[in-house]
Amino acid sequence: MGLRLHFVVDPMGWFCIGMVLFVWLYNSFFIPQLVLLPHFQEGHIPGAVVFSYYLASLLCFTALFRASTADPGRLPLNPHIPHSEREQWELCNKCNLMRPKRSHHCSRCGHCVRRMDHHCPWINNCVGEDNHWLFLQLCFYTQVLSLFTLALDFCQYYYFQPLTRTDEEQFVGNHELALLRISSFMGLIMFGGMSSLFYTQITGILADTTTIEKMSHFLEEINQPRKPWHQTFAEVFGTRWKILWFLPFRRRQALHGSQLLPSRV
Repeated sequence: MGLRLHFVVDPMGWFCIGMVLFVWLYNSFFIPQLVLLPHFQEGHIPGAVVFSYYLASLLCFTALFRASTADPGRLPLNPHIPHSEREQWELCNKCNLMRPKRSHHCSRCGHCVRRMDHHCPWINNCVGEDNHWLFLQLCFYTQVLSLFTLALDFCQYYYFQPLTRTDEEQFVGNHELALLRISSFMGLIMFGGMSSLFYTQITGILADTTTIEKMSHFLEEINQPRKPWHQTFAEVFGTRWKILWFLPFRRRQALHGSQLLPSRV
């Protein structure tokens, strides 16, 4: 089954994801023009630093695009319920459809999502079973890119040698200090916010519980032993190969025991 794009019609979500894209475009355009490329051309920094920055930017954007357009685990109108699993399903009192336990009805999207963690306006999508791994990658690579940007801004202030070839007529050159301050401010906000969110997500996965379950105290009703950390992460990312946990260019497969079931993400 091919990949399907999933869009949520929500003007507030469009505004939020537009702000995220603006921050990404700002740091992906002005930082290379202001810091990376000029100092690389004069031999102050190696090409590996330029490549690493663009790679981090690409991974961040890919995770953002896929997390915001991936189906989070929306339940079909007439789901097929195996007879052996009927006890694990319940009736949603909002949409009157059968859903697996630990699913949740999103009032903003208007449907139930399997193992829904929360609805995130910054990606204009729910974070559920099928795109939780992409959301984690987005948090991780946003931290990497923000920290990379802050390091470059700091080096531009205090470490890098002055450029010998400058064009004072260019807008970027004339407003270097203001552009760097804006970049540093956005980098601090993004790094601080994403670090807090990433920590919350990691602790939730280690405890095998979602954000909604924490807020509703539903965890007390889940009577099951805690799983090993590598098993819970493998279930979220859809693979036991740890190197693949960092790649947003692949297709996730749901792990159920020793079998692999295809996913639409």
